[in-house]
Amino acid sequence: MSGVEGSFTTGNTAQELGFDHVPECYVVSPSKTSSSDLDGARVTTVDMSRLRRNGEERSVAIKELGEACRRGGFFQVVNHGICQSILDEALAAAVGFFDLPAREKLKFKSSDVYKPVRYSTSLKDGVDKVQFWRIFLKHYAHPLDAWIDSWPDNPPHYREKMGKYCAEVRKLALELMGTMIESLAISPNHLSQKLEHGMQVVAVNCYPPCPEPNTALGLPPHSDYSCLTIILQNSTGLEFLDTEDGGNWIVIPEIRRTLQVHVGDHFEVLSNGIYKSAVHRATLNSESTRISIASLHSLGMDDKMEAAEELVDEQNPQRYRESSFRDFLDFLASDDIVDGKRFIDTLRA
Repeated sequence: MSGVEGSFTTGNTAQELGFDHVPECYVVSPSKTSSSDLDGARVTTVDMSRLRRNGEERSVAIKELGEACRRGGFFQVVNHGICQSILDEALAAAVGFFDLPAREKLKFKSSDVYKPVRYSTSLKDGVDKVQFWRIFLKHYAHPLDAWIDSWPDNPPHYREKMGKYCAEVRKLALELMGTMIESLAISPNHLSQKLEHGMQVVAVNCYPPCPEPNTALGLPPHSDYSCLTIILQNSTGLEFLDTEDGGNWIVIPEIRRTLQVHVGDHFEVLSNGIYKSAVHRATLNSESTRISIASLHSLGMDDKMEAAEELVDEQNPQRYRESSFRDFLDFLASDDIVDGKRFIDTLRA
């Protein structure tokens, strides 16, 4: 392996330049690339139309949602009410951005994790011990009118198409988080208002074809800091860890009109450990480019999430310290999550 392939920075990475081999700095250990043959058949599907009804059917649906949050923090939603054209146009806008000439994308280049709009590649550009076969654009999305003018204006319809999706998926996230709070049998009190005025961060991810997909990853195993993450993807590549079945990785199929949902670290904190933040990763293929749009929802930048007082007593002491989105950014700026350290691990009391 050539010495010049020890590390890459944004604009000159192997995935951006379309290398026909995987440089050594992208290679992950076999234990992190082994995958099970399971598929998404065991993934809980939440039918939003049932949650929007009254009576017994809604009660059963809330119970199923709660069980999915307890088991592994992952489920998928159908009948969510977002028009397919809005989903398709958001994915098309993402493809349009990543198809731009490098000079256009690099206008947003930044390795500063605190920056509200940034284009980058690995987790921490030029710093990570292992790099990942991913290109991404992250931008804040709520309040939409406060941030949309800082998004790319090329391709011409990016702001319009991605903006429509961000607004719709945020409505869905608020509905789901309200139902999850209800499923925990805790008072929404001031929390619902904090969520209403909270953060939405959108990660638009591109995973180009990889010549040796079994030797690298798009993203390593991790959980999201958020309360809730909703993912739209155009092909398979998302996998989540089934901790109740020997640690198998479950491949999530791409199903039209279906969205994938992860419980985040801050909802695990709120539930005092009853609900689990989903551990997931992004794998690669050698044939086509995979696009995913992850919408992460949390409290405000400095609002602290803590365990609900109804879920803390002598038999169930508080298991986590309170923390904010800014605390997560501080963690991301200072730690290397390739070593397996998760933000939630830093919060355990």
